[in-house]
Amino acid sequence: MESYGFLSLVPPLIAISLAIITRQVIVSLLIGIFSGWLIVGNFNILSGIILSIEGIVNVFSDPGSTRVVIFTFLVGSLIAFIQVSGGVEGFIRSVKNNFDTSENKISTSRKKAQIFASITGISLFVESNISALTVGTIYRPIFDKLKISREKLAYIADSTSAPSKLLIPFNGWGAFIMGLLITQGLEYPFQELVSALKYNFYPILVIMLLFYMILFDKDFGPMKKAELRTRKGNKFNDGSIPMVSEEITVLKAKKGVKINSLNMFIPLLTMVIGMLFMLFYTGYSPNLEDKSFFGIIKNASGSSSVLYSVIISLLVSSIYYISNKILTGRETINYLIKGMSGMMQLSILILLAFAVGNLCNELGTGIYVSNSIKNIISPELIPFLLFITSCFISFSTGTSWGTFAIMIAIAVPISNELGINPSLAIAASLGGGVFGDHCSPISDSSVVSSMASASDHIDHVKTQIPYAGLCGITSAILYLILGYYY
Repeated sequence: MESYGFLSLVPPLIAISLAIITRQVIVSLLIGIFSGWLIVGNFNILSGIILSIEGIVNVFSDPGSTRVVIFTFLVGSLIAFIQVSGGVEGFIRSVKNNFDTSENKISTSRKKAQIFASITGISLFVESNISALTVGTIYRPIFDKLKISREKLAYIADSTSAPSKLLIPFNGWGAFIMGLLITQGLEYPFQELVSALKYNFYPILVIMLLFYMILFDKDFGPMKKAELRTRKGNKFNDGSIPMVSEEITVLKAKKGVKINSLNMFIPLLTMVIGMLFMLFYTGYSPNLEDKSFFGIIKNASGSSSVLYSVIISLLVSSIYYISNKILTGRETINYLIKGMSGMMQLSILILLAFAVGNLCNELGTGIYVSNSIKNIISPELIPFLLFITSCFISFSTGTSWGTFAIMIAIAVPISNELGINPSLAIAASLGGGVFGDHCSPISDSSVVSSMASASDHIDHVKTQIPYAGLCGITSAILYLILGYYY
């Protein structure tokens, strides 16, 4: 591999800087990719353009990356299905009957409603935005009746969105990260991802703090003020403007369809069960030496499993909807395509993120960084620095996936070169990436959570940041300690 030295840093630095300045992550990644291939092409503009196009196209030469992109499109179809079939609306109606608003029961009901909302968000681990949308839409009228603030609902929707999806890797998040790990030459990406989970302090602390606040009613800072204001009968601060009215911009249930939560559970449960089955199917081999549970899972293909499981779910739900006259065959195809179209932007981001990872490998970015700092920075500081850097990038750009693409391409080579525990390095990069997606004001997860909860977006960000900051600081300290003592 040719050594490009300091020039190998140019593409990620350009991508990061432009993303911070312009807030346009896709455009920034494209320019970063072009700058990298321009370097490879000896600064010939025509060669740079052609190499950039080929670099993006070559993402599809890797079956794992291709499966992740296709999965992203198909999960959009699944989201459309559970909405138009009346499944989400049916779930909303069934949950509403579980809470008592009488004066002597309201305190217990408040706690119960928040726990239900949190568990709902964690359970819908198939996709982060559908999790936030579902929690906000379902529990908003319930929280209003119980005089729980809209900010608290947005906080719950946001905290059980991105953080929990990283801890349950049987989804697009897991497939995407495994694809990034494959591009770094890791033979068993699923095993590496699972191994890193125990060091994923930030999302773990976010979930723990969430339940602590709910169970012990220990809100602090702006959130406590919002809760006291709401209990006095004021939904919003003076001058606050909710992102939406009482309606949320999602696909409505088809007119005339019988509202039934089963129409949501069948597709989601089919996908979860299908995922577990396909992990065993793709991981088992008669010649496999270790035929234990973890031995089989270690050998499984994560990208194949998520793709096959969502296809199975779409097939089963299509048959169920058509046979029960919920959707016609033509409507099924139409919503299949409509759901895919809604994931176009995310799919492009994933494609470009893979392209950046491949480019950094071509330039040897991670190896250059590790060689440059090995005699300057103590290796014990690397996990801490990876986490802090990921936090900064993700908060500034509002995207975790773009951050993952940049940081994994640096973290894995650095850990290999400096002898750092790769699981710790990977976890630090992932945890920092989730930090921004969780609390950045320009993050799609934060925006969707505010929108679904009909909260003022800035109020949501202000009330959530102290909690996210506490988890972030604690995580940074833990990475600093483990860097020295692990």
